[in-house]
Amino acid sequence: MKVFVLDFKAVKNTISDIIISMKSIEFVILAAGKGTRMKSDLPKVLHKICGKPLLHHVLNNVEKIFNGTPYVVIGHKADKVKSQFKNRKVFFVLQPEQLGTGHALMQTEPFLNGKDAVIVVLNGDMPLISSEIISSLIEYHKKNRASATVLTVKMDDPTGYGRIIRNRFGHLEKIVEHKDASLGELEIKEINTGTYCFEAKELFKYLHNVRKENAQHEYYLTDVIDILRKNGKKVSAYMIEDQHAAIGINTKEQLAEAERIFKSRYALQ
Repeated sequence: MKVFVLDFKAVKNTISDIIISMKSIEFVILAAGKGTRMKSDLPKVLHKICGKPLLHHVLNNVEKIFNGTPYVVIGHKADKVKSQFKNRKVFFVLQPEQLGTGHALMQTEPFLNGKDAVIVVLNGDMPLISSEIISSLIEYHKKNRASATVLTVKMDDPTGYGRIIRNRFGHLEKIVEHKDASLGELEIKEINTGTYCFEAKELFKYLHNVRKENAQHEYYLTDVIDILRKNGKKVSAYMIEDQHAAIGINTKEQLAEAERIFKSRYALQ
């Protein structure tokens, strides 16, 4: 007679895995910036590569893996952005004042707080981040059962990007913005791409703890990572190899470079 011993820990983990896999996914795309360094009054996300606005390319990559409606946070010349994308499946959220990425995400709280969901945060000026990378980030976040996961990459020239600070065990400790970094921290090559996964309930629980005590006097979304960690929550970093995927458009030179890379990739497909 065979005796079966039930492994309650294994059963519990299996149930937990099923619950995690069933969680809904929500996308938030930050697109409120002025793009001051573009030397143009046009909203940054409306500048074009290959004849299409930057935001168009980001939405295309989201739509390849997501059937729902993404939230797009807009601010500078919001009506112009709305007009450009009036025929797209998006839900616009207004950020009346541009007070930083943390403040931008706060504007989605009335719509997303309380949901048992993973919130994926993207930037509307990153046209080269692929749907494959976004999917891999989500899977990594779920597999690690983290409260927050940041997408990172090592850059040959990390100037201008927030640096990833890891502890002696290699775990994510905090993110330091370039303008707030020490000389030693500026030597770090691993940077924050500005792309994240958050557990919705924990994100909005701690987001209001962010303060604008920094060089920019803005509410940094990056500060949530440190706040979560200090409250005993698991935070992780998923590093990719493709530096180009992390390119954000802040200047006309970067716009031209992104178009060159975009065209070369399209030609190879």
